[in-house]
Formats: sequence, C-alpha cells, structure tokens
Amino acid sequence: MSNKIFLKFLILFITAIACGFLSISIGMNTHQALSVSIFSASVMGTLLFWDFRLAIAFLGIAILLMTRTVDLENVIKFASLEVILFLVGMMVLIGLLKEVGFFAWLIGLIIRIKKLTAKKFVVVLCLMSAILACAVDEVTSIIFMSALVLEICDYFEVLATPYIIMCVLATNIGSSGTVLGNPIGILIAAKGGLTFEDFIFRAFPLMFFCLLLTISIFFVIFKKPIKELDKKIKEFGYNEILIKLISVPPEKQLRLGLGIFGVTLFFIGLHHRLELLWNLETNTILLVIPLISAGFVMVWKHRKAKEYIEKEVDWWTLLFFMLLFAKAGTLKYTGATDVLAKYLVQFAGKNPKVLVTNLLWTSCIGSSILDNVVLVAAFIPIVQSFHSFGFVTNSFWWALLFGGCFGGNITMIGSTANIVALGLLEKEKGIKIKFFRWLGIGLIIGVITTLFAWLYLIITS
Repeated sequence: MSNKIFLKFLILFITAIACGFLSISIGMNTHQALSVSIFSASVMGTLLFWDFRLAIAFLGIAILLMTRTVDLENVIKFASLEVILFLVGMMVLIGLLKEVGFFAWLIGLIIRIKKLTAKKFVVVLCLMSAILACAVDEVTSIIFMSALVLEICDYFEVLATPYIIMCVLATNIGSSGTVLGNPIGILIAAKGGLTFEDFIFRAFPLMFFCLLLTISIFFVIFKKPIKELDKKIKEFGYNEILIKLISVPPEKQLRLGLGIFGVTLFFIGLHHRLELLWNLETNTILLVIPLISAGFVMVWKHRKAKEYIEKEVDWWTLLFFMLLFAKAGTLKYTGATDVLAKYLVQFAGKNPKVLVTNLLWTSCIGSSILDNVVLVAAFIPIVQSFHSFGFVTNSFWWALLFGGCFGGNITMIGSTANIVALGLLEKEKGIKIKFFRWLGIGLIIGVITTLFAWLYLIITS
C-alpha cells in the first residue's frame, strides 16, 4: 500500500472516530453517534476513494445492521425504492431516445439557425444545454452537448475548451429547473412532497433568470474566444456543419420515440392534478409514469429489452444511492438529526430565513467538493426534523435544490456533468483543464447565481 493511500485511509478512520466522539459530546447516545460516524465515513470515503464508494456503502450498512443501530425492515424502507424505480424508468426511456436518434435530430434543428453569429451560437448552446437538462437529466444532456461543441469547434478550427465550460455551467443551472433535471430533484420532490408544478412555478423562473444572467457574464469572460469564433463563422460559413451530424435513424422510429417521450412529459406535468382526481398519494403518478413508459418501450423493443436494463441503467450508481439513502434515513431513525436540527434552530434564533440561508450556502459550498446527491441525502432528514420545531416551509427544500445545483459549478469536481464533459474533452482532444482555471470562472458563476437564489428565497419565504 502506497503512502498516499495509507494517508487517505488514516484520514477516513480519524474522521469517523472524531465524528463519533463529537456526537457523544453534544449529547447523542451510542446508536445516534454510530449512525453519524458511519454516514460521515461514507461521505469522506466517497471524496477520498471515489472508485470504492459502493464498497464503503456496503460496509457501512453492514455495521449499522450488526450493531442493531437500524433493523432490516427500516433499511428497506429508507432505501427510497420509489426514487430508484423512477430513475430506472427514465434511464430506459433515455436509452430509447439515444437509439432512435432524438438527440441528433434535436441538434440538427438547433444548428439550422440562419445568419449564425458567435454570440447567437453561445445563447443557443446555453439555452439548449439548460432545457435539455430539464427534459432528461444533466448527464445525458452534457454527453450530447459536448459532442455538439467538439463537432462545431472542429469545423471552425477553434479551441473547444471555452464552449465546453459554458455548456457545463449552463447544464448545471438548467438541472434545477424541473424535477427531472437532477437526481436531487426527484429525491427532494419525493421527500418534501413537492410536485412537478411546484418546480415549474418556483424553480424554473429562477433557473431561467440565472441562466440569462450567466450568459451575459459569458460574453464578458469569454470575449476573446467569442470574437475569434465570429471571424471563423464569417470565413467558413455554417451550412456544411449539417453534413457532419450523425445520421438520424428511420423517421417512423423517431416519431414513435418522440411520442412516448412527449406523453411521458405530459403526464408528469399533470401528475398532481391526476393524483387529486383519483385520490392517490402525492407523487404516485410522478413516480409511476416512467415505469409505464419503460414498460411500453420494452414491449416495443422486446429484443433489446434486456440490453436496456443491463446497459442503459446505471446499477452501480443506483445501488450506491439506495445504501446512501438508507444511511441517511438511519440518522432520522436514531434521532440524530433531531439533535442536529435542535442546535441549528438554536443557532438561527428560531428565524426561518437564517435557517434557509444556512442551508443554501452550506449545500452550495458542500456541493462544490462532494456529489450533490450525497450532500442532499445528508440534509433531508435534518430538514424533516425542522418540522418538529414548528418550521413548516418549502423554502428549505428549494434551498437544498439551488445550493446543490448551483454549487456544483464552483469546482471541476462539483458535479457529475463536469466530470463527464472534462473526461470527453481530454479523451477526444487531449486537453486538461487546470483546477484553478475552472475555479476562476466557476466561482464567479456559482456565487452570483446562489446569491440571487438567496435573495429570491428570502423575499418569497
């Protein structure tokens, strides 16, 4: 074992022990302290040993069960199977969209813009990145948008790096606009009882405003590369770009794929009304519709049904989410989050706006160094505990959402979309973006957008 790995293991061990003793020192019992210690070790382990995060999650759950900190029935209950099944359904649907050429078709529509200029391209690129993230998810969006950027920049013989950065930042902002944009959106909706309509009326307007603000900042920060692209567009023209696009599969399959996707979005948008009409539990239709759509897809494409489940569904990540949610639920089960919530309420002086501020900026800063799903999973039980102190406001959930999404822009490891896009850039062009170069841009965008989110939440809470 190398000295570097040994040091990481030492940090992990010390963190777990320190969190355990600190929990006891503030009045927690043994089971509460152990649940905090295990969860803290999982978070730190994810940061230090990303490739081993699932193994660490397995070991953590095993320890909690063996010590009777939580029982098997509640592990299953806290695993949030409704969220996992929703994600499975959406992943199958996205697999279909890839196959029938939906993304190539969409790119083809956008790129046919007449009288293309560099500024117009940046606006379209950012809007498309954000809206696509809203409709599918940030990772799928960034994969296709990165491919588009690399294609366009190759044609015009300009450096792709500035446009990849713009694309990623816009994607992360866009992922906050709907319940579909980011796994934390469906997690917050499921645990907070929020609907698709709530996201459209509360999250989407702020997302769109922050996106427009971000685009205007891009015109200043990337003034030189935008000017260079403008010259290249005038020199090369743009119609031949269409030749380079991936050919779209048979039109009939594309229409059917678009039909299934459109119907899915339609019923997701109306889920709250249908639940009221049929007297169903909140978010039942929201969580079921992707499963129905995935079922139809697997009937239609029955020869590829097994492939959709095995290859399109990211089981590694979903298993990690399940165990992470179970450990976060254990914090609530043992009462550890009630103790933490009590201290936060005392610190805030029973002022909900101070609590909203703390949640927003803590999740923003935390999401810049941790996967935002990990961070949000940790805070959800605490937010639920606030209700026992008389704080009943949805602003806490929006603070988690905006902090988790906007904070991911601050560093190059703050979001899965960042990592995926930078990986593609390095693989295709051999270009590595330095940490501080990203930080110089991401910090500006992350802080400014979070600041506007804070003002929005303070005014509306």
